[in-house]
Amino acid sequence: MNPLKTFTTVTILLLTASGAAHAGTTLDAIKKNGFIKCGVSDGLPGFSFAEKGNYNGIDVDVCRAVAAAVFGDPTKIKFTPLTAKERLTALQSGEIDVLSRNTTWTSSRDSAQGLNFTGVTYYDGQGFLVNKKLGIKSAKQLDGATVCVQAGTTTELNLSDYFRTNKMKLTPITYDKSDESAKSLEAGRCDVLTSDQSQLYAQRIKLAKPDEYIVLPEVISKEPLGPVVRHGDDDWFDIVKWTLFVMVNAEELGVNSKNVEEMKKSTNPDVKRLLGVEGDKGKDFGLANDWMAVVIKQVGNYGEIFERNVGQGSPLKIQRGLNALWNQGGLQYAPPVR
Repeated sequence: MNPLKTFTTVTILLLTASGAAHAGTTLDAIKKNGFIKCGVSDGLPGFSFAEKGNYNGIDVDVCRAVAAAVFGDPTKIKFTPLTAKERLTALQSGEIDVLSRNTTWTSSRDSAQGLNFTGVTYYDGQGFLVNKKLGIKSAKQLDGATVCVQAGTTTELNLSDYFRTNKMKLTPITYDKSDESAKSLEAGRCDVLTSDQSQLYAQRIKLAKPDEYIVLPEVISKEPLGPVVRHGDDDWFDIVKWTLFVMVNAEELGVNSKNVEEMKKSTNPDVKRLLGVEGDKGKDFGLANDWMAVVIKQVGNYGEIFERNVGQGSPLKIQRGLNALWNQGGLQYAPPVR
């Protein structure tokens, strides 16, 4: 017996069996259930926020887009509101199929914690929210401050690193929910609230007197926020990842929810492939051939979901900034449909 040959044969069999065990199992379960289980935040305007039982936000729209891709219907979703502490465990345990909840892509989450980030929905960075009456204009003036921070987030480590690097002292007060930390700031139990800047703007509009608070200019971290799935199922990973890429590509190509049918007449090969007029991009993903067109028509391109949820069409009125397309000075860039 040739030991090398035996080893090689056994290894191939094991790898094949492992792949077969994982491939497509999430999608199969989703189709059997008839809906996608999507984890969202426990209440963050612009990202995932429930009003009278209806969820809205950029993270919510990502889940709706995935449902449109799989079922041709963006309503085939069960939303599960999760705190920062609960979110990763809920995904790891199978309680949810995808987490779309302002979650930062980090090395440990992408490896040791058994998760796969599928892209970046929103490029963010950590900042500070303070009451104007304190007269603070810069984070460098926060030495000795009491700081409200949400537990179970990358924010805690960033906060500690920033104060240590700048030789400043702080007293952190942690809360499980973002609303709790904001209420604590409003009540004067802490001098400053720290979180991703997008979250600070969202929390500020919920305060009784939002105009009395300012976001300081410093951005102390990189916070790429995006959807997350479990390791071990590349088919599902590809669907969630490419749903986001489809929306980014659609904006770049000038395809939106209102003109998608007309754009099917385009002579641009990139547009034709995107909308399923040319090629068979549905087969690649185990979906309908026009699934990308359905996503755009029912949910919109990236620019549309940004503007209505966090941009100029929303109460937050956040500038595109880093989240503009790559050819408009931003970082949003998607691989081609080809």
